[in-house]
Amino acid sequence: MNTTHDTTPQDTTYYAHGTPAERWERAQLFFDAKDYAAAARVLVGLVEEVPEQTGPRLLLARSYYHSAQLRRAEGELRTIVERDPVEHYARLMLGRTLQRQNRHEEAESHLRIASALAGDLDRR
Repeated sequence: MNTTHDTTPQDTTYYAHGTPAERWERAQLFFDAKDYAAAARVLVGLVEEVPEQTGPRLLLARSYYHSAQLRRAEGELRTIVERDPVEHYARLMLGRTLQRQNRHEEAESHLRIASALAGDLDRR
């Protein structure tokens, strides 16, 4: 098994194989199986193909987050938040991603906004 996360052309073909719907389903299966790096490899191509869709980009960000690719997660989450400033879950994930990078002050504003969007106005 390839544990270095480098991909050969054959690997790339596997992750890119199928219709967008089939790749979305495959990515979800990898994610549910906690193989976050494999989910991300499937989702990268899907996000490039349908960049306007939030679902694949958010799952890609979550895959990066859970596989400790925090800078990549942050980039995807910032793209979502720029496009849709009231996307509650992306705000929450961005705040948590920044916290994991010890950027607590920056994280706090995103967490406050996420809280307000969720209707949790008691958060301080």
